[in-house]
Amino acid sequence: MFAVIEDGSRQYKVRQGDVLAVDFRSEAKDGEVLTFSNVLIANAGGASVVGRPLIDGAAVTAEVVVAEYKGIKLEIQTFHRRNASRRHTGHRQKYTRVRITGIAVPGLQVVERAVEQPV
Repeated sequence: MFAVIEDGSRQYKVRQGDVLAVDFRSEAKDGEVLTFSNVLIANAGGASVVGRPLIDGAAVTAEVVVAEYKGIKLEIQTFHRRNASRRHTGHRQKYTRVRITGIAVPGLQVVERAVEQPV
């Protein structure tokens, strides 16, 4: 089973157990549970639900693994030749790392398909 959620202005395809980096949340603490209610699409094997634009009553729950960590450093350098003009700055974005613990979509039945073994 997977779902596509929207957080901020980004969309993420998530499954149960996935670890995901979302925008920094200052109120989040390690071990706390977050709920994402903007679910766009959900699929459970053979059945799918598509929201227009969101699925009513659907939610994805996640546990905060790391409340605050920094991403890679972005180097920004500006250079104009023959002007003795050089500028060098950097930026590190803060993120919150979460683990998806559950996907709940009302009316969606999970379909398990048997894996056929070759004879």
